[in-house]
Amino acid sequence: MSPAGALARRFVLGAAVAAGVAAAPCVRADAPLWELGAGIAALRLPHYRGADQSRNWLLPIPYLVYRGRILRADREGARAMLVERERFDVDLSVAAGAPADSSANDARRGMPDLDPTLEFGPNANFTLARGADWTLDARLPLRAVFALGSSLRQIGWSAAPNVNLDLRWQGWTLGVQLAALAGDRRLHETYYGVAPADATATRSAYRARGGRAGWQGTLGASRREGALWYGAFVRADSLDGAVFEASPLVRRRHGLSFGVGASWVFAASGVRVSEAR
Repeated sequence: MSPAGALARRFVLGAAVAAGVAAAPCVRADAPLWELGAGIAALRLPHYRGADQSRNWLLPIPYLVYRGRILRADREGARAMLVERERFDVDLSVAAGAPADSSANDARRGMPDLDPTLEFGPNANFTLARGADWTLDARLPLRAVFALGSSLRQIGWSAAPNVNLDLRWQGWTLGVQLAALAGDRRLHETYYGVAPADATATRSAYRARGGRAGWQGTLGASRREGALWYGAFVRADSLDGAVFEASPLVRRRHGLSFGVGASWVFAASGVRVSEAR
């Protein structure tokens, strides 16, 4: 792998970590326009959804919060606001996925590596209910998925309609999310398809279809104390009912991933804005 490719993989994974560990401070009515920091995270992630092998990661993560009127980077990820109303908004959001080395995975040995991914697309958010310290939302993200290998190429589309509960309790920001996952044929074929040339005595050829991709539940917690931010998450995956459930690359239908991280915020804007807008 080229140095540029390795750097791209680390950068994309760092972005995914920052989002997964709920990288944002507790919500405040008045806050700096931007905040910048750096930290470190430790994670345990499966090689891919459905894998029976996992990898431990220890790597630096960026901490970036920007509270612009249109551009935002906060605990919801990096996005551009298109429509914003009291109980409904639409944005263009970005997500990222980690790579996987097929030589280190028994199920995929001899097959092409899985490149890191970058996802981009519209996301509609509906506020179902809210209280003084909590908000219940329904979210409908639809994203194009791009692989960052030797070249940038689209490998399909993903959808993850979800219900998300955010609450604040004694200085903590807590989040609980339940999502139904789906993808098109190209995306599922990338992860779960087996070409005839890659078939072996223990790995039959398989052609994946588009459709349901199972369920995912995530619990996250974060806290900000002065210049120190820290957080953690745990995520449960289920491939029950997924259209690619019969793939020989699916070795485990239920899995867990988790991580912890901490950042030191070393710079902040002197301009103050309201996070309530």
